[in-house]
Amino acid sequence: MQPYTKNWTQVTEFVMMGFAGIHEAHLLFFILFLTMYLFTLVENLAIILVVGLDHRLWRPMYFFLTHLSCLEIWYTSVTVPKMLAGFTGVDGGKNISYAGCLSQLFIFTFLGATECFLLAAMAYDRYVAICMPLHYGALVSWGTCIRLAAACWLVGFLTPILPIYLMSQLTFCGPNVIDHFFCDASPLLALSCSDVTWKETVDFLVSLAVLLASSMVIAVSYGNIVWTLLHIRSVAERWKAFSTCAAHLTVVSLFYGTLFFMYVRTKVTSSINFNKVVSVFYSIVTPMLNPLIYSLRNKEVKGALDRVFSLKFWKGQ
Repeated sequence: MQPYTKNWTQVTEFVMMGFAGIHEAHLLFFILFLTMYLFTLVENLAIILVVGLDHRLWRPMYFFLTHLSCLEIWYTSVTVPKMLAGFTGVDGGKNISYAGCLSQLFIFTFLGATECFLLAAMAYDRYVAICMPLHYGALVSWGTCIRLAAACWLVGFLTPILPIYLMSQLTFCGPNVIDHFFCDASPLLALSCSDVTWKETVDFLVSLAVLLASSMVIAVSYGNIVWTLLHIRSVAERWKAFSTCAAHLTVVSLFYGTLFFMYVRTKVTSSINFNKVVSVFYSIVTPMLNPLIYSLRNKEVKGALDRVFSLKFWKGQ
């Protein structure tokens, strides 16, 4: 940060460096990220299609999964296509306007916060289903599901309003090169010639509030689930339930661990390249793994996939 003077010109466009220094392997990285992106789109679209067409999956658990799938599609589409354009080397592939950069940051933060709350709602759903099965219909009715989902999207949308407003009040007078593959808050703050202390504090508090609130719900829900599973007499059923919970917690831990590392801190202390690697995990890898862990390993979803993509199903339609 440098003191602003009237002689400097306000930046109207940024250049995203992306993964600089891999010129020899840029084609390999382009193919890798493109494959991951397409795989994420296909598996999430498959879940949305299957749940929508198979009435046997019209239950609260799969209602939340379709919301998660929609979110993952948008979440990756906000950053990955622009990152891929940077790998191609075409003119303007790495350029993004000031308004476009703030819009990308707003949408990315909005969707990231929504995912945190949606994962918490899904953990609560599993907690009630496993720990209080007799009360499941009353506690997790369709009305409750709709209200929970709406609350997740609404609170997620409200989350970035103040941080983005404060970002829009900062002055960017050059340089305009963002050392990242998308417009994230930390690399943008590093380019500002305004005092960013208040902005960093607000970002820290907002991130902490979102992550702590949602992660506490997840921790308490799965803690109670594990306690209940320990009292299952059948070893086979207990192991099956534990394996499912372990898979869910692995993905959630990866997502939350990387988010806590990146956003619950007031200063950037680690290397920029390491930050990019961490960002890849929560912005690309986790959205690709979520459908596999939450849905495609599920026997009900596998059966629905077989039915939906079978010739008999479409003839019956």
